[in-house]
Amino acid sequence: MSPHSSDVATAEEASRLALLESQLAALFEVSSVLSRSLNLRQTLREVLSVLSERGRMHHGLVCLLDEDRGELMISALHDKDAEPFEKVTYQPGEGVIGHILSSNEPWILPRIGDEPRFLDRLNLYNSELPFIGVPIRVGEEHPIGVLAAQPPPGDALLGHQARFLEMVANLTGQAVRLARTVEAEQQALREERDKLRREVKGTHGFDSIIGRASSMRLVFEQVRQVAKWNTTVLIRGESGTGKELIANAIHYNSPRARAPFVKLNCAALPDNLLESELFGHEKGAFTGAISQRKGRFEQADGGTLFLDEIGEITPAFQAKLLRVLQEGEFERVGGGRTHKVDVRVIAATNRDLEAEVQSGEFREDLYYRLNVMPIRMPALRERMEDIPDLARFLVNKLSRTQGRDLQITDSALRVLMRYDWPGNVRELENCMERAAVMCENGLIDRDVINLTGLDLSASSTDLSPPATGGNGAQPVDLNDPNLDERERVIAALEEAGWVQAKAARLLNMTPRQIAYRIQTLNIKMRQF
Repeated sequence: MSPHSSDVATAEEASRLALLESQLAALFEVSSVLSRSLNLRQTLREVLSVLSERGRMHHGLVCLLDEDRGELMISALHDKDAEPFEKVTYQPGEGVIGHILSSNEPWILPRIGDEPRFLDRLNLYNSELPFIGVPIRVGEEHPIGVLAAQPPPGDALLGHQARFLEMVANLTGQAVRLARTVEAEQQALREERDKLRREVKGTHGFDSIIGRASSMRLVFEQVRQVAKWNTTVLIRGESGTGKELIANAIHYNSPRARAPFVKLNCAALPDNLLESELFGHEKGAFTGAISQRKGRFEQADGGTLFLDEIGEITPAFQAKLLRVLQEGEFERVGGGRTHKVDVRVIAATNRDLEAEVQSGEFREDLYYRLNVMPIRMPALRERMEDIPDLARFLVNKLSRTQGRDLQITDSALRVLMRYDWPGNVRELENCMERAAVMCENGLIDRDVINLTGLDLSASSTDLSPPATGGNGAQPVDLNDPNLDERERVIAALEEAGWVQAKAARLLNMTPRQIAYRIQTLNIKMRQF
């Protein structure tokens, strides 16, 4: 070998080693970039920058296959924003880029301008320079895209460059698969979240609150109006009237519906625990505070906080609560830093706050701060016409829970409408659940209701048979062929106020005949 040939070989070897060193450094940096972020566009652009700066591969391009459209889309360009080029697409087999995808093989062009299939749609490449394109694969599957770049002029190691670009494409393929998997999971989570939000809004919307009475229509109108704003709401009413349902309806029909809805029963905790529960505490603030904890106000930031039984808090704690309602500021227990929150407060109570203000048990300034928009929930005895709809709604709910068909008869509804319901809707719900348990054939009739233990003798409600319309318990047609004899006799007795002589006339019977049927049909007479 001549000295000149030896020098040439030495120079080529040095050039190859220098290229190998730069490629190793580039591969290391590419792997670091790909593990940094799941923002695919940004990551791919950073990879192309590394190829240019470290790997001597310029004008980098990444095209990914859109599976829905079946086209190659521009996903990243070196030193350029890909968005202006998003309309530039390639069909599989079209041009140089499409050919690399369809052939699933690298393509080395010593001078790209000599290739007739070069379309130059991007107007980025130097037609005098070489061009290398490689498929982006994920395992043994079909290629999902193309990675392409231009090495510098006079590069005699195009085969080495193509092999290097294939390594980068393999790393890129894994990153694309991970990003797409995460995106699919996130999309599924978003769809599930939106579905749950729709279900929650449906569950806590107006359709879930039963009421035809004028007092309930007023409540619905108040809720519709107040839900639009951030006004503090005080829901008044006896226990069991559905105050929490109204709070739910206000939140889920408000602009804050996507934000947290946090609830707290103020009667369930003593003052020291209530302060920690509402405002949170710092680590070591008291015995057992082994870590920092956010309170309900912080948890509800941007959303709604529902304070049930607000009338139960002590005067000492009322002062602390007043400051948060006025200023939106508080300190955690054991902490000195002031926290500011944006929280809408909905409070509820069954107490007579006006009387407690007069007696000094409830702070007047806190009362006026809470009582910005009062909503009064009527007791069930004040809207007896709603009982049939409520009972049917609860029976349908129990039917779904028990997984069997449940029905309630008109005679059962008439019994329900003769009771005072001191426990309001909650007591009615318990009664329906007991009735569902007691009925074997799925039919809740008058006898099943009597088994639930309702004490009608203690009721102050007018016991005369109610005449209702709409979906209420209708006055019975005694000639209805669908009524069996026992139901017909009971209906007549109820309509006659359990006076046998009157019931006999309604049925065109003699008193002796109706007495015989009462005995043989095992009907228990009620005494009023």
